Amino acid sequence: MKVLKKIIVLLIAAAAVAAFFYIREQQKKNAPEIDALIYHGNVEIRRVNMSFRVGGRITEIFAEEGDELKKGSPFAKLDDSLNVADVQLAQASLAQARATLEKAVNGARKQEIDEARAYVEECRAALELAQADLERNESLIGKNAVSQSGYDASLSTRDVAKARLTRALAAAELLEEGTRQEDIDAAKAAVAQAEAALQKAQIALEDAILTVPNDGILLTRVAEPGAIVAPGQTVAALSIRDVVWVYVFLEEPDLGKVAPGTAVEISTDSSDKKYLGHIGYISPEAEFTPKTVETPNLRTNLVYRARIIVETPDLGLRQGAPVDVRIPLLNETTAILSEEHEEE
Repeated sequence: MKVLKKIIVLLIAAAAVAAFFYIREQQKKNAPEIDALIYHGNVEIRRVNMSFRVGGRITEIFAEEGDELKKGSPFAKLDDSLNVADVQLAQASLAQARATLEKAVNGARKQEIDEARAYVEECRAALELAQADLERNESLIGKNAVSQSGYDASLSTRDVAKARLTRALAAAELLEEGTRQEDIDAAKAAVAQAEAALQKAQIALEDAILTVPNDGILLTRVAEPGAIVAPGQTVAALSIRDVVWVYVFLEEPDLGKVAPGTAVEISTDSSDKKYLGHIGYISPEAEFTPKTVETPNLRTNLVYRARIIVETPDLGLRQGAPVDVRIPLLNETTAILSEEHEEE
C-alpha cells in the first residue's frame, strides 16, 4: 500500500513538471517577438554663456529674448572711448619708435659730419696756437720775462686744447662710422614692442563689440545697457540649435543589445513627428548604484547613461522635454557606426 502511494506521488510530480515545461514552451511560441527597446529620456540642448573679453559699460544690446541669432552678428556693444584713445596712443608710440629706428639705420647726415670735421679743424688750430704760446713762454721764463703762473696758464691752455681736439676727432669718427649694430637692434626691438602694443589695443577695441558665437536662440539677457561688466562676466545665454542630444539610461541587461552608432527613432508627446538619431556614446560607468556589486539581483538594477545624437532637430525639441527613444536590437542587418560615433 505504501509503495503504491509513492508511485502515485511520483507520477503526479512528473506530470506537473511535464505540464510546467509544456506551458513555458507554449508561452515562448505565443509571445510576441521583440525587435526594439523603448527608453524614455529628456532633450538636452547646448548653451553658451556670452561675455566680453574686456570690461566696460554696456551702451547697446541688439536682440531680445527669444530672437534667433546668426553666428558673427553683433549682440552688444561697450563704450569704446577709452579703447579708441589707447589705439591712438599706441599708434603714436609706434610712429616714434619707427622714426628712432630709421634714424639709427641712416646714421648721421652729411651736414652733421661736415660740422664735426670743421670743429676738428677748429680744435686743431686752437691747439697749434696754444702750443706756440707755450713754446714762447718756455723761452721767456728762463729770462724771467714771464712769471711762473703765466707759464703754467699757457701749459694748461695747451693741454685743454689737446684734449678738446682728441674729443672732436673721436666724435667725428663716430659720426662717420654710423650707428652701432646694438643700437639698431635695440631700435628694432622697440618697434616690435610698439607694434604688439598697437595690436593689443586694436583687439581690445574690437572686443568692445560682442558677436554671436553660434547660430541659436537667445535664452536670457543677464545684463542691460548702462551696466558695467567685468571681463568674462556673463551678459546673455544662447541656446545652440544645431546640436541636440537626448539622454537615456540603459539597463545593464540591455547593454549587449545596443552599440554606439545604432540608428534610433525619437518621438515626443507633443506631435506625431519622428526624429532620426543615433547612439553617440554609452557611459562605461554605472549610475545610481554602488560601484561594488556582488549579487546578480543588484547587477540587473544597474543603469548606464547613453547620449542620443538627434540628426534632424527642429523647434519641436525643447530643453528638458520628455521623449521616447526606440532602439532596434542588434542583428546582422543593423547598421553600426561605432567607430565614427564613439567619441560623439
